Amino acid sequence: MNEPDSNTAVPSIFTRIISGELPGHFVYRDDRVVAMLTIAPIRPGHVMVVPIDQIDHWTDVPADLWAHVSEVSRIIGKAQMAAFNPARIGTMILGMEVPHCHIHLVPIDHESDLSFANADNNVSQEQLADVAEQIRSQLRSAGHAAVVPES
Repeated sequence: MNEPDSNTAVPSIFTRIISGELPGHFVYRDDRVVAMLTIAPIRPGHVMVVPIDQIDHWTDVPADLWAHVSEVSRIIGKAQMAAFNPARIGTMILGMEVPHCHIHLVPIDHESDLSFANADNNVSQEQLADVAEQIRSQLRSAGHAAVVPES
């Protein structure tokens, strides 16, 4: 990757994962949006829905892309419900740690579950791969195989 010039934004960690420069556990990918697991999940099945275009703040996302991000989030949420059977899928839009818009989707049973104080920083790659496959399996079963990556 070339060094960005002064007119180019530095690629975010998400841009680097989306491009394949860094590894990621993807559960959904189309030409506008990806959904991937976080490496420090609050709860098993914690997914982030991320526009491929690196847009810092969610309020700057064009309306048509935001509608698509929302629809993908709904699709992923249904798969999470089927895979993990939580009471709800909690959502958060924070964006403080990565300058690239993303929605956190977290299977929760209580509102207190939706806290980064609960993040597990010791999840193995194997555990993440297993969780990702559980979500991918539900997405395939729901008729979304065309946008479900192999791994």
